[in-house]
Amino acid sequence: MNTCRNTFTAVTRRGMLQTTAAGFGWLAFAALNAEKVLATPEDFASPLAPKQPHFTGKAKRVIFLFMQGGPSHLDTFDWKPELKANHGKTMSNSDGDKRKGGTLLAPQFQFEPKGKSGLQISSLFPEVSRYADDLCLLNGMHTSNAAHPQATIALHTGSANFVRPSMGAWTTYGLGSENQDLPGFITINPVGLGGAQNYGSSFLPASYQGTRVDLEAGGIADIRNRHLTFGRQRSQIDLIQEMNRDLLDKHPGNPELDGVIQSFELAYRMQTSVPTVLDLKTEKSGTLERYGINQEATQEFGTQCLMARRLAESGVRFIQVSKKGWDQHNNLKSALTENCLAVDQPIAALLQDLKERDMLKDTLVLWGGEFGRSPQDQANSGDGRRHNNSGYTMWMAGGGVKGGMRYGATDETGGTSVLGKIGTHDLHATILHLLGFDHTKLTYRYAGRDFRLTDVYGEVAKEILA
Repeated sequence: MNTCRNTFTAVTRRGMLQTTAAGFGWLAFAALNAEKVLATPEDFASPLAPKQPHFTGKAKRVIFLFMQGGPSHLDTFDWKPELKANHGKTMSNSDGDKRKGGTLLAPQFQFEPKGKSGLQISSLFPEVSRYADDLCLLNGMHTSNAAHPQATIALHTGSANFVRPSMGAWTTYGLGSENQDLPGFITINPVGLGGAQNYGSSFLPASYQGTRVDLEAGGIADIRNRHLTFGRQRSQIDLIQEMNRDLLDKHPGNPELDGVIQSFELAYRMQTSVPTVLDLKTEKSGTLERYGINQEATQEFGTQCLMARRLAESGVRFIQVSKKGWDQHNNLKSALTENCLAVDQPIAALLQDLKERDMLKDTLVLWGGEFGRSPQDQANSGDGRRHNNSGYTMWMAGGGVKGGMRYGATDETGGTSVLGKIGTHDLHATILHLLGFDHTKLTYRYAGRDFRLTDVYGEVAKEILA
């Protein structure tokens, strides 16, 4: 549930506000015309207040471009001439692993060296490739699960088996927010697989969960109160907050109740701040054109990317934008072409905007899916690839990583990571390091144990640090 839905769930004609955040529910009659102010926002210390990390990090915020479904690294960012040379050959599964057997399928698109660095990038990304010297290709990625839901949840939370806080929640828990009128963590058009776990706070205080923006539904649900003026809402909230504070005095340290109090205040302020930040009408026509918002193919993702830039500018710590539909078991050529067309121009525009605003240096941009695709084709179709969690590619840009770099490698046909291997916990440890955190020390005590995003694992990929 997003912050606003948590707090302003229903305002009835009788002037009652029903609060349902964090499992609490109770009704209170509001003194709509009350002259006495019972409480002010300043009475409640914000858990989203800016915080100091363990050391000075290069990144101040993260923009995560999530490509759900498993993009084919072999057709985008991991050039394998050996795979092309061995097209049509059969691989055996003599070790009993059926995933390793099958007919090899050559890269379906041309690769060319780009930028001064000469990074090999597919023809599917002509616009992004213009920023090759800003990209750090992580060609040695691997994860523990080859099923979409489990791998998606693991990428976002570090665990496929247990409900854990998302990396966006951990980021805002550690850093707070630079703008007290906006959530610290926003997810735009989140994918269905994994659901709210992908942006949830789990046992962290509810203030750190992600606020979802659904473009088709008009943005953030219940962001406007159609029944009361701001002044009357303030009086109503003051009364309810006074009761909440009395209850908190009886149950000190209750994180759920504290989350309710904080979310009321934030949601009240969001009614003016969020519509302003997400309103793209103030952007110049040239900017809209650059993001592809006036073109059908790029309109949706371009809108997300431009919103992400505006949110980053406004002080939001963790912004996620998503594009689903990368599960190409068949129709690889046409479907992958369509997917890349939808995201290529918007991503390039985002990188350009961040550079022009001198923000790329302290904004970590992360691109990738939950896993990759196999070098073998799907059932000898010649136009599809299987799931592959043993080796795939993600990339980073800005935020303190080296640009124009290829880090790690898969084997000669691209099936298994063999050099510079980065697992899910390593990825999270590296992200936290770039933000200024020792991932072993960013912990939260719950159920008698100090939990962390990386569990008891994780190594920082120091070689990619600028």
